[in-house]
Amino acid sequence: MTNAEILTLRGLTSTALKDCNLTVAPGEIVVVQGPSGSGKSLLLRAIADLDPHQGAAWLGPLDRARMSGPAWRRMVRYVAAEPAWWADRVGDHMRHPKRAAELAVSLGLAADCLDWPVTRLSTGEKQRLGLARALEDHPPVLLLDEPTAALDDAATRAVEALLKRRRDDGVAMVLVTHSDAQAARLANRRLMIRDGCLRDAVS
Repeated sequence: MTNAEILTLRGLTSTALKDCNLTVAPGEIVVVQGPSGSGKSLLLRAIADLDPHQGAAWLGPLDRARMSGPAWRRMVRYVAAEPAWWADRVGDHMRHPKRAAELAVSLGLAADCLDWPVTRLSTGEKQRLGLARALEDHPPVLLLDEPTAALDDAATRAVEALLKRRRDDGVAMVLVTHSDAQAARLANRRLMIRDGCLRDAVS
């Protein structure tokens, strides 16, 4: 992978965040942990340019300030803990249905799940299909907010295996998780956020 895919954040500040700096290299998973309400999800949303904030961000030489929000988010993909659904059928949310179906199967879902109505999905199925939707067009950066919070052990292992494969392919990730065990399994680097401040985790 090239330096064009290094994510760099400088001085990220909002009503809840205080001068956060971060660099994430291709093929690196940075895990962010902290108390409930400390700003973990808000950090991901600010990186994705979804909420008002100050500060600068680049993906390699690409300056977020010179791009539209949708163009930035096509490359720096935010995966919410509770994915949004706006159509009746699962497959209508996918840009590349064949790839999405393959990803869904790798996550333990049925091959025909894209034909299901959204109303039949469990919380865990929605979470896995939201991840498949985020991954189907191979974004270089993933921002993952508690991606296995609603999953059982088998589904969690499937998600973690897929994330490791993407990491090995050079994808840069920022992962929020409450699970110390998951952080230990996935993190190349661990950070803590407390009172809106991002700092190295204390081992």
